[in-house]
Amino acid sequence: MSPTQFPAFVPPPGYHLVVLGALGGIGRALVRAAEAVGIRVTALDTQSAIDKSHPLESVNTLACDVSKETDVQRAFAQIGLSWGHIDGLVNLVGYTGERIAVADMPTQEWDDIVNTDLRGMFLVARAAAPLLQASAALGHGPAVVLVSSTFGVAVPLSGYAPYATSKAGVINLVRALATEWAPSVRVNGLAPGAIETPFLQGGTGRPHKTTGLDVARFKETVPLKRLGQPDDIAAPLLFLLSPAASYLHGQTIHVNGGSHMA
Repeated sequence: MSPTQFPAFVPPPGYHLVVLGALGGIGRALVRAAEAVGIRVTALDTQSAIDKSHPLESVNTLACDVSKETDVQRAFAQIGLSWGHIDGLVNLVGYTGERIAVADMPTQEWDDIVNTDLRGMFLVARAAAPLLQASAALGHGPAVVLVSSTFGVAVPLSGYAPYATSKAGVINLVRALATEWAPSVRVNGLAPGAIETPFLQGGTGRPHKTTGLDVARFKETVPLKRLGQPDDIAAPLLFLLSPAASYLHGQTIHVNGGSHMA
């Protein structure tokens, strides 16, 4: 196969993409990159994030709190009315609170994080399924990427139990959906390491939190000697949605500068 015969490494122009967590650092980078190659994007994030963030110009933005089932149902009903199908779905939603050990963890804190980071992934997948299947019926080869974390496979710091547990669940949800939705819809995951975004202080639209992360010391533990940047994640997300990734299915790709080598 000559280089000119390679399948495209990004989705084609006109591709219909839904991005959840679109107003965060990675979400914004993904939306910008998608627009640059002619992808049509619907951006979803919480009303708080929308109120506190600069708007994404020329992008249809809908309020959606994934911890609320009615919000998810309403958002995807609107997308269905507008588009009738979706070709790609990227769910970036996730947050963690202050670092609290399990022995001291309030039940409400645990439930809030798990309901957003794991249950929210399920609610979105279920709501998106008919629109993805509609894309498959059109022969578009739809694809989904659920974003987990390095913490889904390794927990090097204390105080992150509900977040780490949720992100481990996301990795297995990728496998479950890949089994259930094959062959019509491809499903993969992406697990970022430490990325230089507002997430390190709690997440877009959420109260500031203390991470306790010594950035200078942490960078010395990363083989590439730096924190990741949003574009470092946006590029592989587009690749996972693209025709070039057509035989990647049920995998979680780790993007972390070598800090965790799966």
